[in-house]
Amino acid sequence: MPRKKQFKAESKRLLDLMINSIYTHKEIFLRELVSNASDAIDKYYFAHAGHVDASSFEIRLIPDKEARTLTITDTGIGMDKEELEENLGTIAKSGSLAFKEQMDKQEEKQDTDIDIIGQFGVGFYSAFMVAKELKVISKKDGSDTAYEWISQGEDGYVINESQREDHGTTIILELKEDTENEDYSQYLETYTLKDLIKKYSDYVRYPIRMEVETSKVKEETKDSEKPEYETVIEDETLNSMVPLWKRQKSKITEEEYNQFYKDHFYDFQDPQRVIHFSVEGNVSFTALLYIPGRVPQGFYNQDYQKGLQLYSRGVFIMEHAEELLPDYLRFVKGLVDSQDLSLNISREMLQHDHQLKLIAGRIEKKVLSELTNMLTKEREAYETFWNTFGLNIKFGTYNNWGVDKDKLQNLLLFYSSHEQKLVTLNEYVDRMKEDQKEIYYVSGKDLAMMEKLPVVQTLKKKEYEVLYLLDDVDEFVMQTLMTFREKTFKNAGQGDLDLNTEEEKKALEETKEANKDLLAAMKEALGDKVAEIKLSSKLIDDPVCLTAGEGLSFEMEKVFANMPEGNGPMGGMKATRILEINPNHAIFETLKKLYETDKDKVGEVADVLYDQALLIEGFPIEDPIAYSRKICELLVNQNR
Repeated sequence: MPRKKQFKAESKRLLDLMINSIYTHKEIFLRELVSNASDAIDKYYFAHAGHVDASSFEIRLIPDKEARTLTITDTGIGMDKEELEENLGTIAKSGSLAFKEQMDKQEEKQDTDIDIIGQFGVGFYSAFMVAKELKVISKKDGSDTAYEWISQGEDGYVINESQREDHGTTIILELKEDTENEDYSQYLETYTLKDLIKKYSDYVRYPIRMEVETSKVKEETKDSEKPEYETVIEDETLNSMVPLWKRQKSKITEEEYNQFYKDHFYDFQDPQRVIHFSVEGNVSFTALLYIPGRVPQGFYNQDYQKGLQLYSRGVFIMEHAEELLPDYLRFVKGLVDSQDLSLNISREMLQHDHQLKLIAGRIEKKVLSELTNMLTKEREAYETFWNTFGLNIKFGTYNNWGVDKDKLQNLLLFYSSHEQKLVTLNEYVDRMKEDQKEIYYVSGKDLAMMEKLPVVQTLKKKEYEVLYLLDDVDEFVMQTLMTFREKTFKNAGQGDLDLNTEEEKKALEETKEANKDLLAAMKEALGDKVAEIKLSSKLIDDPVCLTAGEGLSFEMEKVFANMPEGNGPMGGMKATRILEINPNHAIFETLKKLYETDKDKVGEVADVLYDQALLIEGFPIEDPIAYSRKICELLVNQNR
């Protein structure tokens, strides 16, 4: 009996470490062994320059429950004794990698169509996660002798002469016994094997076959009222072999794209957009991306998983590769298939993979380009997208201190006083008055109510367009952008608008000086409720308005107050309140007369005006009953 040989550079501890650190799920072993079998057939095909009968190529699975073995055979090039020693006697020694390097040296390598899947060299050893013993029987193409390699993965291996009729390799896994925590017997069930092939190896280019029990109607009873069934064994091909994304785009119908999306990403509705493209260069890959037609289920939950499916040469690696999408594109579904990625890649390794970062950058640019084209050429379709996922684009604008704002600002849409339609910032600026330096906006929850705000009415009468911010995040967006095409953003409900001529400013200042005692009396009556009372340059028809001072706006005060931690420090933040009076309104004339005849009434009117201003801004008043009584009293006194 041959003496057992030791692994050249490894111990059981190293073997365990490699398996446990690279592979998260034990089921990966089947993907790795099937990929190796595919490589072996590739090598055979290449060695014969394609002059072979491809119909004989196959990978076969043979589960045996009684013997507790799973056998995987291929019709590939096979290995001789030296290659078994070299490839299986050293962990991380990859025959596939060496083969690819050899191909790369060929002068006509661009004419070959060979994808070598396994290049890292540890995939074979993943089988030890489920097997207590591995037996490899292989016969090299052109050789008369077959050899078998046997190992239990602990203290080495033996190589013997063996028997095999044709070239190729057979791997026999003797599965471990089941434990309380691990069900190894599942890998002997045909339905489990079918599911794993579909999940990981559906697009391996060669047929993966297995004999499967199925129930069929007996031929002699098929026309009877009560047909009888029998169990038969049929040879079934488990994989589809040709992935949709590898086919020519011109030969794929819209229905095929949509059906693929619904089948693979569990949606009942067609996607709004399909983005299918390939990249060649420093990193090569094909991407098939979808923009859903609706918000995915659980999209706003914390446990929602973004990311694209990741493939390496058609072999599935990962369900959610989060690194491929920035957070603001988390709604994108789809997959990426790259020949530049190793199969043997874990989540930890993925986060530091340079090639993956390059792929992610190209995907981001492509999706943004597609959205830009949609905005400029298919406005209705873009507005449909915006109403579904616009919040994500806004989030990306202000997230991470605005690092992506330059990429996204041209995609933003806001409702506008210009026909109350969604507009871009570019469209707003293009329509600005010649001397206008600021982009005006107001915030609120109801478009119709915002339209009636005094400051909006004033701006519209002066022919200035106003943007209506309806989402809580909108002011964060404006504060992050700061400027757009050298125009600054201005909250029309905060501070002065500086719309008056020098003559109007002078007249307002004179009126203010003449009535400073009246304004002081009103301020004294309101106390700390307001920081200031002043005559307004904003108001035309309305008597009064409430504006916020510099810093926090009224809308942001409401946002913080409604947050879950509203009772915390943020929830207690208040905007500075400034009560503005229209000096050209009849109410101001009434105030001036009262100040001369009944100063006590000035305070009561000031209270009513302040409560009215609060209501206009959407704030609750402190004492609705007192407010109602004051209104009634003023009305009664008016009729005396």
